[in-house]
Amino acid sequence: MNPIPFNKPFMTGRELWYIAQAHTNGHLSGDGQFTKKCHAWIERSTGTRRALLTHSCTAALEMSALLAELQPGDEVIMPSYTFVSTANAFVMRGAVPVFVDIRPDTLNIDESKIEAAITPRTKVILPVHYAGVACEMDTIMEIAARHQLIVIEDAAQGIMSTYKGRALGTIGHMGAYSFHETKNIIAGEGGALLVNDPALAERAEIIREKGTNRSQFFRGQVDKYTWVDIGSSYLPGEVIAAFLWAQMEEADNITARRLALWDRYHAALAPLEADGLLRCPVVPADCSHNAHMYYILLDSLEQRTKVIAAMKQQGVSCVFHYVPLHSAPYGVKHSRHVGDMTHTNTLSDRLLRLPLWVGLEEEQERVLNALRAAL
Repeated sequence: MNPIPFNKPFMTGRELWYIAQAHTNGHLSGDGQFTKKCHAWIERSTGTRRALLTHSCTAALEMSALLAELQPGDEVIMPSYTFVSTANAFVMRGAVPVFVDIRPDTLNIDESKIEAAITPRTKVILPVHYAGVACEMDTIMEIAARHQLIVIEDAAQGIMSTYKGRALGTIGHMGAYSFHETKNIIAGEGGALLVNDPALAERAEIIREKGTNRSQFFRGQVDKYTWVDIGSSYLPGEVIAAFLWAQMEEADNITARRLALWDRYHAALAPLEADGLLRCPVVPADCSHNAHMYYILLDSLEQRTKVIAAMKQQGVSCVFHYVPLHSAPYGVKHSRHVGDMTHTNTLSDRLLRLPLWVGLEEEQERVLNALRAAL
């Protein structure tokens, strides 16, 4: 009996052909024809004003921190239940993460806790769209407008998801996507910055190109390019973009197949939820999600540990998720939190993610049977 991994990267079949084309074109560094195709696809499918591929979502967040002009001591409000890059990108600029609790339904930042965390040093609100399900963005944007704050969406898990019909990553001033191999649309490693504020678009290009106006030079806007600002090498090579383009061409199909797997989990586990054995994910009515993950909430850390071990015995790999950043060693020293973190602390101990990847269809019933037996 073959083991079932938690994740298995999906290939459409055209990735290697497009990589060969990039080589034939004689352009393997950044911003070749495949990068342009990817930029156009993101802009067309999301409605963002400007999309820029990066070598990771972390890089996109780092760019957003530079564009926000954060200074040492500035504060960024965010959830603690997120990946380390959400905080690290801003800590690297000297900013202080200020954590607030998450909602018990979606596990997203609790928008009702944000305003109490605002101080004169607050510069950014950073919502994270957990599992591809949108935060309550109308409220967040209203708070930001009242306090003149920048909103940067961590939509690493949110490509092809929407909030009230708007693509995640396009509602705040900036947004960040991930194309890591664990995401829905992949490039191995990769990301994108979505620039929704037109005033930031030109500087975003410069920061991405090592602080030079190289993009303007290639468009014929200047007769030579030179160092004009701070920046770094945030763009990916063309091999990455070629692989990603094959995925983008199949994005609708990939999403549909993932949604079918998610829906099958949801229907099969509803009776167990009704019996009080677990809790299934919650997707608000005004959110359209992308089936990035299927998780369940169990009664306790002890039960989760038992279930993981039991399913491993059946050859099925299930995993927990983040250790809350406010309780991590670096977070204890270099961040603070406002209010109690009850939901963050308790739900992080209870959450278990089930395998969900394109190609799981024939093995999904085995996952469900292993879970039923483990409970």
